[in-house]
Amino acid sequence: MLISQIRTSDGRIQVVARSGTEAFVVKGASSVYDLAMACAESGTSLADHIGALGLAEAVDLPRAYSEGRVLPPITHPDPSHLHLTGTGLTHLGSASTRDAMHAGEQAAAQMTDSMKMFRMGVEGGRPRAGEVGVQPEWFYKGTGASLASPGAALVSPTFALDGGEEPELAGIYVIASDGRPCRVGFALANEFSDHVTERQNYLYLAHSKLRPASFGPEIRLGALPDDVQGTSRIRRGDATIFEAPFLSGEANMSHTLANLEHHHFKYDLFRQPGDVHVHMFGTATLSFAAGIKPENGDIFEIEAAGFGLPLRNSLEVTSGSNAAVAVTSL
Repeated sequence: MLISQIRTSDGRIQVVARSGTEAFVVKGASSVYDLAMACAESGTSLADHIGALGLAEAVDLPRAYSEGRVLPPITHPDPSHLHLTGTGLTHLGSASTRDAMHAGEQAAAQMTDSMKMFRMGVEGGRPRAGEVGVQPEWFYKGTGASLASPGAALVSPTFALDGGEEPELAGIYVIASDGRPCRVGFALANEFSDHVTERQNYLYLAHSKLRPASFGPEIRLGALPDDVQGTSRIRRGDATIFEAPFLSGEANMSHTLANLEHHHFKYDLFRQPGDVHVHMFGTATLSFAAGIKPENGDIFEIEAAGFGLPLRNSLEVTSGSNAAVAVTSL
């Protein structure tokens, strides 16, 4: 089952569910967040809960998307309680791009930190059930204030040196009242980043990740397929200037999902009741590695079979002065 959220002409949120091509409004559902929290407390699966509520009128989801009425598939009433985070160097093949970005910083005879981290994951990222594996690279992107809806622009700030896509899968979670992380499902994500800033120095990775992100338009309920095969492309006007496959799922990863989830939620900070987490699992596909420099107005498109509508976002490069931010003393 796939679930999403749309906004009606009078401003209300409707939850939409589909198990095939036909999409329907979920009766009595005010938001995916409310549905997920109710299931977290009751122990009922989302699919069963939606089945019990029942379905109402049909929805033309592609039309709603084209009209700009598709929302992120989960939001929080207080955006500061939605956390955008991610992990890198988790996919087989992901080290080569990152290693090439940073190889110039170290002597050729030395292994880069990126390659060291990747090899640690290959050797210790798939522990046996009940055991803890090596921790991955981890980064923070922001709160719900940094979230762009499917179809909306990903805004690159004036001080940015680049704005490039990262096609990924994200796990969507809510935290129950007793602090238990509960997975809602999985969605396509664009972990938009500044790769030129990151390439200057590996220690600029944290800065390069403080950019908007988008996920959706739909959340896939249930388990993640072992082998996910998708496509990432960039459109410029009528032309497709970049197109490449991206792979995900544990068959294509150096870490298990359970290990990645453990190393995120082991922190008490990330188990605060009522919070929402969108945790992106990494990628091995970047247009940046192919020498592509996105331009204002380009359209990023990410799709994968079984995950519903493609995730599309335009690039908006802000202009103007990059004046220093002055702090007022109180």
